[in-house]
Amino acid sequence: MHRFITGGAILEHELSELRLLVERHTGILLDAPNSAIASHVSDYLERHDLGSTDELFALLRSPEPDSALLSQFLHGLINSTSGFFRHPGAMTALARYVLPQIHSRKSTEGPCTLRIWSAGCGSGEEPYSIAMALCDAIPSGTASATRASSNGNGNGNSNGAKATSCRNGGIAETSIPVPSQLTKEWAIHIVGSDLLAESIKIGERGVYPESAVAGLPPAAIRSCFTKISSTAGAADRSSPSGYLMVKPRLRSMVTFNTMNLIHPVYIGRFDCIFCMDVLPHLSRPQRLALLERLHLYLEPGGYLFLSQTEKLSSQSLNFRSEVFDGYTMYRKPLAAGAAYGR
Repeated sequence: MHRFITGGAILEHELSELRLLVERHTGILLDAPNSAIASHVSDYLERHDLGSTDELFALLRSPEPDSALLSQFLHGLINSTSGFFRHPGAMTALARYVLPQIHSRKSTEGPCTLRIWSAGCGSGEEPYSIAMALCDAIPSGTASATRASSNGNGNGNSNGAKATSCRNGGIAETSIPVPSQLTKEWAIHIVGSDLLAESIKIGERGVYPESAVAGLPPAAIRSCFTKISSTAGAADRSSPSGYLMVKPRLRSMVTFNTMNLIHPVYIGRFDCIFCMDVLPHLSRPQRLALLERLHLYLEPGGYLFLSQTEKLSSQSLNFRSEVFDGYTMYRKPLAAGAAYGR
């Protein structure tokens, strides 16, 4: 069987090879049916005025294909679903369980530095959600970006006892008293990375349709976004709703990078790494290799955040599972030689 496209046909064996090539270069197992992949190839050839699949396969068969061209081809083919506070349990655990622990460990330092990596961040909603959750938890005036000043959102909310206002992924709808141990100055830097350059561009612009924040409390929307009068800078100009821009104090906390997670560039150590909904799309060897790297990139005592459908076995790379309010996260031991379970 085959599907005819511009200048010829893509055959079944070519589709199989294409799947293997994508896996080789990205670790991703394409779960789309052959008909959808063939249609995507046809659209790609038409958009780039290519007469046949020869040039496409020449790109993919290269030992080190051009990253920009690879990203262009994969855009729309691999799943890059994202959203603000898509994993509210993880955001709540970060703000109300992990943040106080990090503060306690670093209380003897100057400003409490906090470095967080959102690996596979899609179009930027996740790193901005992390910034929003942190600003909501840290008192006004004590949170700053490591690259530029940021004054927090002024809510005065913080880590504390469980309450109904703790929902919405750490974005509280009512004020919660701030424990004194969180009033120390914070220096925050969040890195968002994704394989797709187009997704990273959206994150860097920080402009989203109003529908993207429909589930957030109105006070959080007013605090964290500015309504813009035109679609300048917006990626989706066909949206029937208006557009919102992430406010500068949140944008200053986040740096975006295009990155292939199976060929990563070392960008330092992190207190927390979010790798949500990434591992299920990778082949088993690449999944295990990525987990090893994430373990290496975490600071001792740091936390790995996964979606709740992803579970690590008890023997996985000396991570300790910890649960807060129903959400499971994974902690790297404080000491490199510490036994599992510390």
